[in-house]
Amino acid sequence: MYYYRLLLTPVGELTLIAGEQGLAAVAWENERPSRIRAHPELRVTDHPVLEQAAYQLTEYFNCQRQTFDLPLQFEGTPFQCEVWQALREIPYGETRSYRDIAERIHRPKAMRAVGAANGRNPLSVIVPCHRVIGANGSLTGFAGGLDVKQQLLTLEAKDFRTGAS
Repeated sequence: MYYYRLLLTPVGELTLIAGEQGLAAVAWENERPSRIRAHPELRVTDHPVLEQAAYQLTEYFNCQRQTFDLPLQFEGTPFQCEVWQALREIPYGETRSYRDIAERIHRPKAMRAVGAANGRNPLSVIVPCHRVIGANGSLTGFAGGLDVKQQLLTLEAKDFRTGAS
C-alpha cells in the first residue's frame, strides 16, 4: 500500500508518496508519468513518514535544513539505487558532474547510464539530483524543470544561518 499527501512549496506543489518502508517518491506538478514507478493504489493519509517529509522539506525551503533524515524506500534497479545513493553524498551547496558520479561508483565510463539513472530519481530534492550539472558547468535536465533546478541551486548558495546570499 502507498500513501500520499500534497505539499505546497516555493517551487510548486509536490506530491509526497510513502510505502511501508519509507518515502518512495517526490513528484512534481507536471510529472512525466514514466519517470517514477507507478503507484496504482494511493491513499491520502496522515502517514508519519509523509508528515516528517513535509516538515523537513519546509525547513529546507526556509533555509533551515541542509540534509534530510528520513526512511527512504528506493524502488529501482541495483545500478539506479547505487547512483541515487551517490547523489545523497553530494554536500549541500555543492555540485557534481555525471562524470564525478560515475567515478564515485567506480564506473568511470558509465556517464550516460548515470545520467539516465539521475533522470529516474524518484526522490527529487531529498536525493539531490538537482546538484548534478554538466561537465562544463551547464544546467542539464531536471524533472522539475531547469528553472526549478536553478532555484534550488540558488537557495543552497545562500548563507545557511541567515538566509542571506
